[in-house]
Amino acid sequence: MTRLTGSALRLTVLIGENDTWHHKPLYTEIVHRAHAAGLAGASVFRGIEGFGASSRIHTSRLLSLSEDLPVAVVVVDTEERVRAFLPQLDELVTEGMVTLDPCEVIRYAGRGENQGDSGMKGKNWL
Repeated sequence: MTRLTGSALRLTVLIGENDTWHHKPLYTEIVHRAHAAGLAGASVFRGIEGFGASSRIHTSRLLSLSEDLPVAVVVVDTEERVRAFLPQLDELVTEGMVTLDPCEVIRYAGRGENQGDSGMKGKNWL
């Protein structure tokens, strides 16, 4: 398992829910490639409302506009590993936005680790 604490880089990929790569969701391909690249973790978050470069608002509040809601794929790892992963995103992301933000990892633990930590049993972030 990857050990990660201290300075890190957060990669956020903002795309549409309906974006695809070879007939499957683009966010799925990004997560699977991040996993194959050995990155520390990836999470996908579905937005309830947003707009992008096209300026068209997508929202879950109105059935007629609930298509192609925004999706954020977030990856956190060392700067070196995240930057090494960027060329794969160049291939995959043709529409959307990719951002990088410095961050600090305070805690990164999987299930079954550090069971003695009060109130943290079973918590798994990222």
